[in-house]
Amino acid sequence: MNMKRTFGAILTVLGIIGLIYTGASIIQRSSNASTLIVVGIIGILFFFSGIALIKRTADDAG
Repeated sequence: MNMKRTFGAILTVLGIIGLIYTGASIIQRSSNASTLIVVGIIGILFFFSGIALIKRTADDAG
């Protein structure tokens, strides 16, 4: 597996974890609003940059 694809998968998983944490905290109303905004924005950035990195990386298996 290509190193860029692996890093893209890691970024995507971290983004999903951040978004799930943000969603769960919003539902439970357990955190400060500024913390949730920062974690949510970082989660969105990680998720979309990981997906873009996976899409842009050519498959060199062959």
